[in-house]
Amino acid sequence: MNYARQYLMEAERVLAQVDASAIERMADALVALRERGGRLFIVGSGGGAGHASHAVNDFRKLTAIEAYTPTDNVSELTARINDEGWETSYVNWLKVSRLSGRDLLLVFSVGGGDLERNVSPNLVRCIEHAKEVGATVCGVVGRDGGYTAKVGDAVVIVPTVNPANVTPHTESLQALVWHLLVSHPKLQVHAMKWESTR
Repeated sequence: MNYARQYLMEAERVLAQVDASAIERMADALVALRERGGRLFIVGSGGGAGHASHAVNDFRKLTAIEAYTPTDNVSELTARINDEGWETSYVNWLKVSRLSGRDLLLVFSVGGGDLERNVSPNLVRCIEHAKEVGATVCGVVGRDGGYTAKVGDAVVIVPTVNPANVTPHTESLQALVWHLLVSHPKLQVHAMKWESTR
């Protein structure tokens, strides 16, 4: 079997094992967020940061949810990393953004954060702050989900079907989940361009 076929078969196994009810809980949390006029803050590092920026666009444009990510302002982000350090760079941005109990934090992470193993400590600090202020915490994470899965309100844990492909499968599913959410009948307000063009 070639690698492409193997990878696609693994992806099928991942999709078959994903907890769809967790995605529906996330959709319901986002509906409630919009109804109360809260804001969506999306955080991730590496591939998760790229996903965050793309997802901010989709949530704003298609679901009419006010959304932001710290990685969209590279000047502020790098100034905070340079002056304050990586671990607090995102959470200090959230504090200036006045994250509150009306808001929702969405985490895209493979490891989900783990302070003891020094895995994504910047994301852990964001989640801790979100819980302190009473914000809802959601996430799409890999493996056991780390700190995100332990304390989150609605968290999709991407099943591990091949330990050698945890990162690509997790990051692939993150994009699938947020696209599912922005096209969900409960959430979508505005039609997508190609679907509305005949």
